[in-house]
Amino acid sequence: MFEKILIANRGEIACRVIKTARKMGVKTVAIYSDADKQALHVQMADEAVHIGPPPANQSYIVIDKVMEAIRATGAQAVHPGYGFLSENSKFAEALAAEGVAFVGPPVGAIEKMGDKITSKKIAQEAGVSTVPGHMGLIEDADEAVKISNEIGYPVMLKASAGGGGKGMRIAWNDEEAREGFQSSKNEAANSFGDYRIFIEKFVTQPRHIEIQVLCDAHGNGIYLGERECSIQRRQQKVVEEAPSPFLDEATRKAMGEQAVALAQAVDYASAGTVEFIVDGDKNFYFLEMNTRLQVEHPVTELITGVDLVEQMIRVANGEPLSITQDDVQLNGWAIENRLYAEDPYRGFLPSIGRLTRYRPPAELSAGPLLENGKWQGEAPAGEGYAVRNDTGVYEGGEISMYYDPMIAKLCTWAPTRDQAIEAMRNALDGFEVEGIGHNLPFLSAVMDHPIFMDGSMTTAFIEEQYPDGFVGVDLPEAALRRIAASAAAMNWVSEIRRTRVSGRMDNHERRVGADWVVALQGQNFAVSIEADHDGSTVKFADGSQMRVASQWTPGDQLATLDVDGTPLVLKVGKVSGGFRIRSRGADLKVHVRTPRQAQLAELMPEKVAPDTSKLLLCPMPGLIVKIDVEVGEEVHEGQALCTVEAMKMENILRAERKGVVAKINASAGDSLAVDEVIMEFEG
Repeated sequence: MFEKILIANRGEIACRVIKTARKMGVKTVAIYSDADKQALHVQMADEAVHIGPPPANQSYIVIDKVMEAIRATGAQAVHPGYGFLSENSKFAEALAAEGVAFVGPPVGAIEKMGDKITSKKIAQEAGVSTVPGHMGLIEDADEAVKISNEIGYPVMLKASAGGGGKGMRIAWNDEEAREGFQSSKNEAANSFGDYRIFIEKFVTQPRHIEIQVLCDAHGNGIYLGERECSIQRRQQKVVEEAPSPFLDEATRKAMGEQAVALAQAVDYASAGTVEFIVDGDKNFYFLEMNTRLQVEHPVTELITGVDLVEQMIRVANGEPLSITQDDVQLNGWAIENRLYAEDPYRGFLPSIGRLTRYRPPAELSAGPLLENGKWQGEAPAGEGYAVRNDTGVYEGGEISMYYDPMIAKLCTWAPTRDQAIEAMRNALDGFEVEGIGHNLPFLSAVMDHPIFMDGSMTTAFIEEQYPDGFVGVDLPEAALRRIAASAAAMNWVSEIRRTRVSGRMDNHERRVGADWVVALQGQNFAVSIEADHDGSTVKFADGSQMRVASQWTPGDQLATLDVDGTPLVLKVGKVSGGFRIRSRGADLKVHVRTPRQAQLAELMPEKVAPDTSKLLLCPMPGLIVKIDVEVGEEVHEGQALCTVEAMKMENILRAERKGVVAKINASAGDSLAVDEVIMEFEG
């Protein structure tokens, strides 16, 4: 076995590889840019080597710099993680020339399968059904429009060397095809150093299902079930699960066998993923093969018990697989939610800054037991769920604008899908993140959405269910009453604390008023409260009542309560006259007032938001790539105004209505903060 492995990556995947290497007794080397000097993966590794400035094209994807780090540390193998150099055949060749093992497939497999155009031709030759499209290279935007018309809209423009949603656009007409070609080309060049673009038919209402394969250099190949990855935004996955709630055993077997046959056709040896789109009749079409470890690999590990990173290392060491297809069993259900540093209330735009609070739920390993590739037993009774959080950040750390915005992958496992969803709901409720915009509220909303709960989602889920963007969740009245009762109980605790601090106490505790009005989500609940040492009984005006018990104290940002025997976890912040409470995708201002204060509050005028309709504001911290208009130019609804790049993605900002450009405050190359004014329009 290798004595030392260098991880040519960063963030959570670098930390993930380090954990398995440590378990195997293998020492690790981290590499880092200026921006990652204090990163978690640097702290976890046995050694760390600095490789350059923050931009990836000056550090993490510069092959010569990575090779220098390998020589300096004497690493015998390199695990590339995903992204960066993971599917770069030139990197694999450089390692081979140096006599260093690549923890991934052979160069030939990378070249054939990593290139989406070539891989589709091979898939067709292997008898795998493929999506109609143009396999050749596309020279310019005019040719892209012509090809798109020949295929028929909608079409998908994709970077040949792409992945992770980078260099990918959907076009529904000529204008979008022209713009999408240029943006995809730019993103592809910046992210992968390869600007080639191809076009294929975009299958509407598809499900994105992928097969995990594992092959060795001795001719053995197996598949480890599938992953459902249909909930996506900007063609990048957000929620994944294994197995799929849609597939039957016959379809799973057919997809798995085709995936293995395709891998073996190119002498594949390592872990890899064959992606398919599947229509409502369970017809499946080859999409692409990722010749690397996938972001969502943990859900496969949770339902099979196979450590994919360990298997990759062993295969790279020349070992044959110790697992056969008959050994592979799919046990229980696993769900992964990707925690992104992005604001779902602003169209999922990236967010950067310091993590002033980062406290994930406690990890719990309670799934089935696996030894030597075979199942030995089920989870202990009463502990039938697991929580796993793969992360690369820590409280006090910085989220940089230079890299992908994903900061953690929260996973749960349970014997059934419903139980896994419930475990995920509870885990999300207990996940504390402050200091940056994040998508935890959106993830909570998805877990409670009827379409997700019944497993009928498609890749169009987000755009169909949130056509005007995610604006939070309106909780049903039953949930509001539970929160109202909890807020009343917490307010009583706060009032007692306040009277003690004020010194207005004698031998008999000053009595705190019993009657309150709780206002939240546009509703008022008149309640009375009777408190004792074990909790509070909250009575509503209609005669119903709830018993609330908790160890919460003022200042705690996470409240774990028991409401009528049912647990409730709330994220709690202080606002004037009450609390900011976040629960299950809802972000609520909850005011707890005396009856007289409630009467006066009804008379207060609503605060009017400032008028920004004549301004184009920068929606995220980013770099202005280009300005598409000039002062005095009349623009029309939907017209491109400028392009902003952030976290490796280009975002085209468009006019919301007809108007005339009065002033332009930024130019190409400028770095702007969120809400900085890019341009102004005439009244």
